Amino acid sequence: MDLSPAPGASTAAEVAAAASVDPSLAPDASTAAEVAAAASVDPSLAPDASSSAKAEDERFALLMSIGEECIQTDELRLLLQNKEKAFPICYDGFEPSGRMHIAQGIVKTINVNKMIRAGCKVKIWIADWFAQLNNKMGGDLEKIQTVGRYMIEIWKAAGMDLDGVEFLWSSEEINKRADEYWTLVMDIARRNKVKRITRYAI
Repeated sequence: MDLSPAPGASTAAEVAAAASVDPSLAPDASTAAEVAAAASVDPSLAPDASSSAKAEDERFALLMSIGEECIQTDELRLLLQNKEKAFPICYDGFEPSGRMHIAQGIVKTINVNKMIRAGCKVKIWIADWFAQLNNKMGGDLEKIQTVGRYMIEIWKAAGMDLDGVEFLWSSEEINKRADEYWTLVMDIARRNKVKRITRYAI
């Protein structure tokens, strides 16, 4: 499946396509404009050797605008200044569990595009096995993966810059390194009680 944005398709048209899949996703004019603005990549923000302090401040401000709070702002600045790791990696993830709501569709598109404009690479984990564990879609893995692909198409239609995004399916990644993963799971299970683990999860 080719997930790259359709050539020549405008962001507004893509947003309209998302709305046609689910009318509740239809954004107002201001939201569409914000998506379009977030989707435009500013080459001046790329973290190359000639990046100025102003460009770094712009990248920092973009990332800070995404979250409610940043626990370690000094660490974020150091990360952006690190020339050896020119493209910091941002992670997100979700369980495919049904129809996408407005925050998942439009807000995530805006935020992911901000990360990309700030010179980051984005990895989005699709937790298909964990959705199956939680009995989403009746525990049917094939249906869960179909919903996951549907969500990717919605983000594409909403204007997410998929050239800067890597989608990772948990089932595939775990199976690639099953010997490491299950050894770690067993080690954690032996060293912790259910009460302690649930306390961390709250």
